[in-house]
Amino acid sequence: MFTDAIGALREAFEAAFLERQAFDEHFQVDVLLGDLSWETSYGLPGEGQPPRVVAHVAFDWPSWSQTSYRRWYVEEVLERLPAIEMEIVFRVQRLVEQPDPAVARDVSPETSPLIGDERLERVGTTVEIAYPDETPGVADFAIEVTYEGLYELAEETLADGASTLLDQHFGALGGWITAMLVKLGDLKLEFRPAEG
Repeated sequence: MFTDAIGALREAFEAAFLERQAFDEHFQVDVLLGDLSWETSYGLPGEGQPPRVVAHVAFDWPSWSQTSYRRWYVEEVLERLPAIEMEIVFRVQRLVEQPDPAVARDVSPETSPLIGDERLERVGTTVEIAYPDETPGVADFAIEVTYEGLYELAEETLADGASTLLDQHFGALGGWITAMLVKLGDLKLEFRPAEG
């Protein structure tokens, strides 16, 4: 189920013409707790490296959700729908000056569109100031807007691996992420040039 959701999201990002960031994809297993996690990053095409705007996506499939799925699969008992915990961080980087958090927050809705029966909620805005060693005394700035939520896997999806529900739900997510990246990239902010 978890890898089906990952595949559906990848297809949604490709259909939305987003560009996967090289070396920014990780699949991890917590050997003590049993949780699975997948992280990836996508940006708009032609942004350079690092891109001005990027979306960092994290999926977590906690052990309680895996247990619920296994119980349904083996015993056909579904007490609680299995779910994937989702986090999406929209990052605007390579900024010359420290941005006002309101600039990004004003173009970021409080919730995402529906993903299944739920929406991701905006949980915060962060301004980052970094002082790279290669340019002493010169700061790099970035701003992030974070969304979090839960995607419950419908019983129809569990019962039939050929169900198109995952594609439909994550297709909407891909379009929303593209629109958000375009809005954030259009902010009247001054950016440093891309490397090389």
